[in-house]
Amino acid sequence: MKSININTEAPAKALCFLKASFRTVSLVIIIWTGILTGSSIQAQAVQYTTPSWWFGVAGGANFNFYRGSTQKLTADFTAPVAFDEGNGVSLYLAPLVEYHAPGTALGFMFQAGYDSRSSAYKTQITPCNCPADLTMRLSYITVEPSIRLAPFHGNFYLFGGPRLAFNVEKSFTYELGINPDFPDQEPTPDIKGDLSDVNKTLVSMQIGAGYDIPLSRQYAKSQFVISPFVSFHPYFGQAPRDIETWNVTTVRVGAAFKFGHGQMIPAPAIVEGLPVEPEFQFSVYSPANKPVDEFVTETFPVRNYVFFDLGSTAIPDRYVTLIKSQVKDFREDQIELFRPKNTSGRSERQMVVYYNVLNILGDRMAKDQAATITLVGSSEKSPEDGRAMAESIRDYLVNVFGITSTRINIEGRDKPKIPSEQPGGTLELDLLRAGDRRVSIESGSPAMLMEFQTGPNAPLKPVQLKAPQQAPMNTYTSFDVKGASKAFKSWSLEVKDEKGKIQKFGPYTNDKVSLSGESILGTRPMGDYRVTMVGLTNEGTTVRREVPVHVVLWSPTGYRNGARYSILYEFNESKAIAMYEKYISDIVTPNIPNGGVVLVRGYTDIIGDEANNHELSHARANDVKGMLESSLAKAGKTDVKIEVKAYGEDEAMSPFENKYPEERFYNRTVIIDILPNK
Repeated sequence: MKSININTEAPAKALCFLKASFRTVSLVIIIWTGILTGSSIQAQAVQYTTPSWWFGVAGGANFNFYRGSTQKLTADFTAPVAFDEGNGVSLYLAPLVEYHAPGTALGFMFQAGYDSRSSAYKTQITPCNCPADLTMRLSYITVEPSIRLAPFHGNFYLFGGPRLAFNVEKSFTYELGINPDFPDQEPTPDIKGDLSDVNKTLVSMQIGAGYDIPLSRQYAKSQFVISPFVSFHPYFGQAPRDIETWNVTTVRVGAAFKFGHGQMIPAPAIVEGLPVEPEFQFSVYSPANKPVDEFVTETFPVRNYVFFDLGSTAIPDRYVTLIKSQVKDFREDQIELFRPKNTSGRSERQMVVYYNVLNILGDRMAKDQAATITLVGSSEKSPEDGRAMAESIRDYLVNVFGITSTRINIEGRDKPKIPSEQPGGTLELDLLRAGDRRVSIESGSPAMLMEFQTGPNAPLKPVQLKAPQQAPMNTYTSFDVKGASKAFKSWSLEVKDEKGKIQKFGPYTNDKVSLSGESILGTRPMGDYRVTMVGLTNEGTTVRREVPVHVVLWSPTGYRNGARYSILYEFNESKAIAMYEKYISDIVTPNIPNGGVVLVRGYTDIIGDEANNHELSHARANDVKGMLESSLAKAGKTDVKIEVKAYGEDEAMSPFENKYPEERFYNRTVIIDILPNK
C-alpha cells in the first residue's frame, strides 16, 4: 500500500531553507560582534552620527493560509474533489534599503526578493472514498516599497505599503491514496505539473511592525542593526488565479540585518585664552520718589463665580460668611470691615471685595425684591455634585439673608457654560480644572449686573473703592541693558541688600525692565542695594556686571482725582465681549478729561507658555485701546494720551497672586487708569 505524506513536504523544505539562512545571518552577526569587541579596546577619538541610509538583507518565515477552493489544476486535469483549506510555512528572503533620519518619525523602506507562498491543503475524501492530497509550490519575486513610521521617534516602528509580485513558480503535486476498504488495489501515480491560469502579476498590500536593536557602538563609523519584524499580508489582491475562489493570507515573521555609515562629527574647537565679552551697557535709574498727592476711585467688577475646593461642596472658608445678626450692619461702602480669614497682601482690598461676593449678592437681593438669580454649579465629578455646590450657596442666602428660595434657581453641570479647559489641551490641566469647579451666578435683573452686561460670564455690578492708586510707572526703578537682545540669550538680576539678602528677578530678553519699589523694598521706606546683571550669552557663558543703587518707596500723601476700571477676559481670549464697548463708551470715556492721560495695562495668569501670555496681554491691551480710541473720537476728545503696557504673566507685575482660581481669573484683565491734568 502507498504511504501518503500529508502537509509535510513543502513546510519541511521551507524550514530547511530558513534554518540555513538564519545560520548564515547568525554567523555574520557573531563575527561582527567579535570585531566590535576587539576594536573597543582602542580609544575612539572620532565620533560619527547615526546613519540615515541603511542597507542589508531581510529573511523570515511566511505562514500561509489558503482559503476559498480550487479543483481545476490544469486545462486537462480537474481533481474529483475541491480543496478548500490549507496551511504551510515557506521562505522569504530579500535585500533591502531604508532611509530614516535619526530622531524623526517618517522614513522609507524598500525590499525586493524571493517570496514563497507554498502550502499544502488538508486531505480530502474523493467520491471513491480515497484520500486525496494537494501540495502547491507557489513562489514570486516580490517588490515591497513601504512608508516607515516611528511614532515615538525611537527604535520601534510601523510600516506599510503596496506589494507587487511576479510569479516564478506554480507547480503542484496531486496524490490520490488507496480506498481503505480495498487495501490490495494498485496505488495511483502522483500527478505533477504546473497550474494553469495563474496570474503572472499580483498587486496587494502589507502592514507590519518592527524594532531596531543596535549591534555596534553608538558613535562608530559603520553601524549595524538587527531588526525583528512581523507583517500581515491580507488576501486582498493575492488570489493566485481568477477562475476559482482560492486566495492566500500570509503572516510573515522574520528579522532584517542592516548596516550603514555615519558622518563624522566635527570635534569642538578649542579656543585658547579668555572669551571675548559681548558689547553692552548696563545702567540703573531709581527715581527720588518724593511724596505726591495721588488718590483714585476704583470701579472694581465683582466676578460672578464662586470657586469650590476639590472634593468638597461646602463654601470654602476663604469666602466671608456672616451670621444672621450681622446682616443688618453689612454695607458695600464699608465692606473692608468684613474681611476674609486670610488675605494675600497683593491687591488685598480688591480681594476683600470679591470674598464678600455672597454677602454683596444677598444684600442686593434683599434690597431688590424683584431680582432673581440662577446658580449653575459645575463639577468634574458629576452634575449632581455641581448641584450640591449650588445648593450650599442657596442655603446660605436663604438662611442668613432671608431670601425666598423660589427666587433662586439651581442647575448642575459637569462643565461650566464657558469652560477654561478646552478639548485637546494638555498643559496645566489641574489649574484649568480648578477654575472650572465653580458656581456661576447668573441673573436677568439689571440691578444685579455690571452695566450693559448679560450672559453666563457677566460680572456683578461693580463696587466703588476709594483706594490709593498703585505706584505709577514713572516711580519704578528701571534697569537698562543696551544691546542685550544681541549680546545675550537672556539676562536676570540679583539684588542684594545691606544685610546680604539676595532677591532674583528674570530672566528677561528685552533691553529694559522696570520694577516697582514695593517688589524690591517690600514695606521698607528705602534701602541701599548692589544690583548684579547676570547675562547668558548665546555661547552659554555667563557675564556679570554690578552697580550700586539707592531705592525709595513711592507713597501718596494727599488726594488728586483719578479713576480706575477693569475689563475682564475669559481664559486665552483677547477679544472682550461686545457689550464692553458700550461700557467704555458710556461709563469710562465721560470720566476722561480733555488733555488727560490714560494708562492701559494688560495682564494674564500663569497658565500657558510665557511668550504666548505676553502676546496675549498685549493683544488684550490693544483691544481696550481700540475701544477707547473709538469712543474718544465719537466724544470729540482728541487730545487724550493713551499709554499701553503689557506684562503677560510676570508675577512681579501682575495685580493679583496666582494661588487660587479666583486670583488667576482676575489676572486675566486689562486695567484702565485715568490720570487728570496736573
